[in-house]
Amino acid sequence: MRWWSTANLFSNLGTWMQLTVQNLLVLQLTGSAAMTGLSLSVQAAPGLLVGLLGGAAVDAWPRKLTAAVSQAVLGAMAFTTAALVAFHMLNVPVLMMMAAITGLVATVDGPATSLLGNDLVPESDVPSAIALGSVVHSVGRLAGTALAGVTIAVVGEAGAYVVNGLSFLFVSAVIPFLRPVARERKAAPTTPRRGRATAEQGMGLREGLAFFASRRRLVALAVITAVSAVLGRNYALTLATLVTGPLHGGAAAYGVVSTVLAVGGTAGAVLAGRMRRPSVRLVAVLAAAGGLLQIVVGCAPLLLMVLMVVVPMAIVESISDTAATTILQTDPPAHMRGRVLGVWNSISTGWGLAGPPALGLLIQVAGARGALVAGGLIIAGVIGAGALAHGRRARVAPVPTRAAFVTAS
Repeated sequence: MRWWSTANLFSNLGTWMQLTVQNLLVLQLTGSAAMTGLSLSVQAAPGLLVGLLGGAAVDAWPRKLTAAVSQAVLGAMAFTTAALVAFHMLNVPVLMMMAAITGLVATVDGPATSLLGNDLVPESDVPSAIALGSVVHSVGRLAGTALAGVTIAVVGEAGAYVVNGLSFLFVSAVIPFLRPVARERKAAPTTPRRGRATAEQGMGLREGLAFFASRRRLVALAVITAVSAVLGRNYALTLATLVTGPLHGGAAAYGVVSTVLAVGGTAGAVLAGRMRRPSVRLVAVLAAAGGLLQIVVGCAPLLLMVLMVVVPMAIVESISDTAATTILQTDPPAHMRGRVLGVWNSISTGWGLAGPPALGLLIQVAGARGALVAGGLIIAGVIGAGALAHGRRARVAPVPTRAAFVTAS
């Protein structure tokens, strides 16, 4: 697990560095911020369209081999882009095509690498493994974005892509030496018949959708996360508008807020490592608490107060995200987990693409403060209504009789 976390840290550093360089390249080629946003949407679109297929592939194929190959392919894409940049052959259509292919490979790589990390620890330590992954992601995002400028200055844009390609190859080189815990080997199929059945199950797209839709806790988790993501976690829009608008701060002030958010998120991921069996109820409570804290931020008259509140807000968000990810990766049976993550990838990409425009419209209509307050109220209201509906169903549910127990036995 230490080797895997180290490899993922290097990979995250390279990924965020490359993403920053990609945005700079689009700006240099087009001079358009809209085209920069379009390149990000093109890279995210495969997750919306074929996310379930990628998850099904992870269920059907050997996990270590799938993760190693997907990482190697991503490395090859980075090296190819580096060559195109070095020989001045990169243009906008080619860059968009490369972004789309990268997003397509990521539909397989994401579930494969996530579940492979869980295979390296006992079941009781999966929440800690996921929390460690969140810390690695947060550190990689901060350091990778910061290193992008230094790397470009030293080795140029092409060199930055080469560095990212090497980080992917490092992960691929580490994977063959990883040893899943004994439960993975015990759960593995031991006969050809069982192996064929498992492969057939792995490619059942309808079964994946049906399973997700039939699990009320997964559907509830999706609703809670969607509302929170659209109205409560697009801080690049809400907090940037608040800081530079009503609070009369500049880019430097927003940079401080972003740093504080990142530090709070990392601290929350560390705290989340203590969880053992998170529940949807815990995710709901944390999401509602985040919505209430968001209301406080929206009403804050001073930047100092915003800085004080965003720390617990980021901690709550990070713990909630880790709890939700743990449920997604441990609630389904082992042979369904790739498809569940595939369904989640598709629907989360959907609200990820639709959320910013919707929230931007809300900010335009209600202002930054109004959007934060309204978003927090809606989040808390939806979660409260769901809790009341769940309690009502629990009260009216029929109680099994003694005859029923006798019949069942």
